[in-house]
Amino acid sequence: MKKAKYRIGVIGTGFIARGLIFALADHPHLALSRVLTRRDPKTISNISIKQEQIISDVDEMIKNSDLVVECSGDVIHGTKAIEKVLVAGLPVVTMNSELQIITGTYLARKGTLIEAEGDQPGSLAALDAEIRGMGFEPMVYGNIKRFLNLNPLKDEMEYWSKRQGISLNQVTAFTDGTKVQIEQALVANGLGATIACRNLSGIPCKALEDGAYRLAEIADAINQPISDYVLSPIAPAGVFIVAKHAAEQKPYLEYLKLGQGPYYVILRPYHLCHLEIPKTIMNVLNGHNGYKFNNGQQPNIQVVAVAKRNVEKGEFIKRGLGSFDVRGEAVKIRNAPQGVPIGLLQEATLIKPVPEGQIISFADVELPKTRALEIWQQTLAEVK
Repeated sequence: MKKAKYRIGVIGTGFIARGLIFALADHPHLALSRVLTRRDPKTISNISIKQEQIISDVDEMIKNSDLVVECSGDVIHGTKAIEKVLVAGLPVVTMNSELQIITGTYLARKGTLIEAEGDQPGSLAALDAEIRGMGFEPMVYGNIKRFLNLNPLKDEMEYWSKRQGISLNQVTAFTDGTKVQIEQALVANGLGATIACRNLSGIPCKALEDGAYRLAEIADAINQPISDYVLSPIAPAGVFIVAKHAAEQKPYLEYLKLGQGPYYVILRPYHLCHLEIPKTIMNVLNGHNGYKFNNGQQPNIQVVAVAKRNVEKGEFIKRGLGSFDVRGEAVKIRNAPQGVPIGLLQEATLIKPVPEGQIISFADVELPKTRALEIWQQTLAEVK
């Protein structure tokens, strides 16, 4: 008798969600059940599934799913939906680092919440587990960024948004560095690392190894593993870890072309986003314990909103992430406890002016009351 496929619910209808839906259509063990959206389901025409599968009711998704994948990219909407799914007893896989660093710690206490392999944080977590199994001691969890413009122009971002098929918010957050800050904050929290400085080091380099070794020297100087990135226009679109190993392994590692040490750069030269999510789904459903990555139980790093320009009292910010008003910078939470996480800056009104380059604090802005904000305030109270 042929075994029925696992039913997978998807929250989101954006770039990653659509790619995952296509991937599920060909999977031997997984089948799409429902797609949750805030939009009118009748207006969604770029997903080749049955109209009745596109819904706006979380309860209907829960009833028709064995596991839910959240990849909306929205902290406030995603948090509300995930909490309900977890309370109902279903596991949740996310590809939403923005959500993880704000509400992920709290939500993980409600049930199974795992950040998928495929995006840079999940790829680094998987690589971490792999090399630790070979005896390496990670020092640097590295992301690779090819281009950075802290204040991109709107017409340029509109061009790239249309060309790449992703939203204007997304392409702007990628370009101004907010996304890499968020990804590396999640890596630091989830893998027990720290950051070397506010806004990360972001070492410019031509050869990946040059930047990686410089980051390793920084980690050595503070005697802690760090989460950071290099800025290299020619490096592959992947992730890397710089690690040490036992002295007796030095001749073997040199023979294996990893160099003379003491720093060894282990590169994963790709991350395939939605194509790798099914791997995490299957691991969760089958009870595999080797990969359980999320924001951790004691987060210490957050990404706060920083003004890109002089923002005046009374201005309204519809969505901070990917805007032309603010960008995100990674900080140690204890150094900026009143800084507003950029993922919470939605439907917000400035009640004080904020000069360019300054962190926006809770005293500067009026935020709507949301479950995500409430959870962040609880998490913040626990930070040591």
